[in-house]
Amino acid sequence: MTDLIFENALLPDGTRAAFAVTGGRIEAILPPGAPRPEAGGTVDFAGALVAPGFVEGHIHLDTSFWGDAWFPYKPCTDGFDVHERVAFQHENLAQAAPLAPRARSQLELCLAHGSTRMRSHLMIDLTVGLSHVETLLSVREEYAGLIDLQLCAFPQNGILHSPGVAGMMDAALEMGCEVVGGLDPATFDRDVEGHLDAVFDLAERRGAPVDIHLHDTGTLGVFEIERICERTVALGMQGRVGVSHAYGLGDVDPTAQRKAAERIAAAGVAIMTTAPGARNFPPVALLREAGATVWSGCDNIRDSWSPYGDGDMLGRARMIGYRSGFNTDAQLAMAFDVVTEAGAKALGLADYGFRPGAAADFVTIPAAHVPEAVAGAPGGREVWKNGRRIAAGGRLLAEVSRIG
Repeated sequence: MTDLIFENALLPDGTRAAFAVTGGRIEAILPPGAPRPEAGGTVDFAGALVAPGFVEGHIHLDTSFWGDAWFPYKPCTDGFDVHERVAFQHENLAQAAPLAPRARSQLELCLAHGSTRMRSHLMIDLTVGLSHVETLLSVREEYAGLIDLQLCAFPQNGILHSPGVAGMMDAALEMGCEVVGGLDPATFDRDVEGHLDAVFDLAERRGAPVDIHLHDTGTLGVFEIERICERTVALGMQGRVGVSHAYGLGDVDPTAQRKAAERIAAAGVAIMTTAPGARNFPPVALLREAGATVWSGCDNIRDSWSPYGDGDMLGRARMIGYRSGFNTDAQLAMAFDVVTEAGAKALGLADYGFRPGAAADFVTIPAAHVPEAVAGAPGGREVWKNGRRIAAGGRLLAEVSRIG
């Protein structure tokens, strides 16, 4: 017998349907008038917009101070310097509350806004070793019924710059991390080929996907993306490699952008952008027009890199649309796709969306359609995970909350 039938849902494509759920999975999509199977219960969405749970595709659960004391942002000495920001981060973390409660607090923030899938980068360096990995693996186990969480072994102080970190990353994958990270091969490790050798060799040996932070700007950043694309194709890793931030794509002229976008799409490399303030960022529409996958995340939430962030991926879709100059309904729907279906594709989530066999993860949004949802990013949402209501009104329900 079917566990639950969810009636009168307005799906993102504008159709109205019901869906049957059994064992936390969507059993069938039922159009209006179709026979209903016998079920243990019914939930009526009364025509509300119902979307798949949001994909938070780039976050740092281990470095946020959400729920902790306020740490004032400290500017770099001259503009933006990744090395200096990392040093500030270490200073702040030494004074911060224990990692586990901070990570839980941030995780619950994101869940309450509707994110049911997540990729978090975990700092691995000679200072913290594998301690962040150990803690987040434990937190992930606590929240296994509430969110699907990928963990990326992230070399926050570089790989070649920090001898021994490559071995730690390998150990992190053995422990349970799923993704191999990287960081600014040219300006941090100052050896593009050596850094990419380390990242892709580890990914190939472990059969793991890759996600490289790339803050490098201008033509240098575009060159590094080209080298990543070449590695991806040579190793047959199309669809399993992502470049996060990719600021360089926003710096070059439209002709260079289009050429890079075509190469990125052909290589099956995905691009992550948060549409950050006061920075050029990748041209979302142009990349998608070329056939590339673009996904997003909240990235730094109230940490040493930024005092901003609220864990709301629908708000992030609005930010992407606003900063990209998206105004038409089709463009607003594009921004929505970046935080839902495109995010799922970038993270390799085969059981995502409204289809039989997919996880029954969804969020109700008080809006008449997707463009209105993106433009307004309204609150008052309900969040469902595996067919179970877990959050409403911006808060986790008391019976499922892990803290408080």
